[in-house]
Amino acid sequence: MIKKDRKSKTIKFSIILSIIFSILIIFIILYFTIDINTFNYLSQAKIRYEFFIIAFLLQIASWFIWGARLKVLSHEIEKDFTINLWESTKIVITNLFLAAITPSMAGGEPVRIYLLKKDGLSVGAATASVLGERLLDAVFIISCIPFAFFIFRNYIEIGYIQIGLSIGIIVFAIIIFLFIITIKYPNKTKSFLIIISKKINRFKNIKSINNVFDRINTEVDNFHRCMIYFITEGKKIFIVAGSLTILYWTTIFMIPSMIFLGLGLKPFYILSYAAQILLIVVIMMPTTPGSAGVTEGFLAGLYSVLIGSSLIGIFILIFRFITFHFNLIIGAIFQYKIFKSVASFSLEVINKKK
Repeated sequence: MIKKDRKSKTIKFSIILSIIFSILIIFIILYFTIDINTFNYLSQAKIRYEFFIIAFLLQIASWFIWGARLKVLSHEIEKDFTINLWESTKIVITNLFLAAITPSMAGGEPVRIYLLKKDGLSVGAATASVLGERLLDAVFIISCIPFAFFIFRNYIEIGYIQIGLSIGIIVFAIIIFLFIITIKYPNKTKSFLIIISKKINRFKNIKSINNVFDRINTEVDNFHRCMIYFITEGKKIFIVAGSLTILYWTTIFMIPSMIFLGLGLKPFYILSYAAQILLIVVIMMPTTPGSAGVTEGFLAGLYSVLIGSSLIGIFILIFRFITFHFNLIIGAIFQYKIFKSVASFSLEVINKKK
């Protein structure tokens, strides 16, 4: 009971921290950037609210594209497994809440794996599907980094942006390397996980530790089999999922341009696309919950060179509400609907649902 209360408090703390930190940084940016030019522009410019609506619709569309990708990958791994688009999209929407309050959006993965398992997919296959998504995302972002640097090369002059991008690229490379090692050496992966389980067992004294070892062996084998299938026989489906990945990110990357149009500014399609790629490199690092604060800071650095400092606070306020707070709200609603819990979500909640 005490452990459950502690986990509940941890989740609540992450929720509060991510929201407060994000709002605090936005207010700080607004405080230092709003001036007489801001008010003069907003009083004279023709604000086109239809583009703000389009930005919201693009965010919602991205959930369905993500759901389509998850549906394609999971069905390909286990041919007998079928899930419709709405069910896979519900899994995606439900994962948004924990993804929004955890570093690198890592909290969403266990939710997607569990809900896929609940729908009939094995844990190993579900893990392969979810990590397959991560792999596709990483390949797409890494392949776009040279393009982004080339397009934005004359704008990256702020020191903290250069440092953040350098660290982000290194972290990305390490993650890809570890992923490849996991696929190439499944037996070493099993040994490593068993060693970790033994160390954990010293503190938790798990009675069925041998069952845990058997489960590790089974699920690592399932994961390895699924990933090898993707790389060899499943190349066609990887192309389909890869196309959905490109569509997913492009849809999200269009949101800033729609906000610009709504504010009566130029859309900066290419420059904004490049800026979003550089931003993703940074916010994928495990920093603050939901990368709150980090995202706002880098948004200010990247986009102030395009639209000036007077409007950057207004832009960040609208952008973060659409892409972060909106996700948080809708994700919380869906998570509560499925798990009957938001703040007290934990592995115990999942286990009770099994």
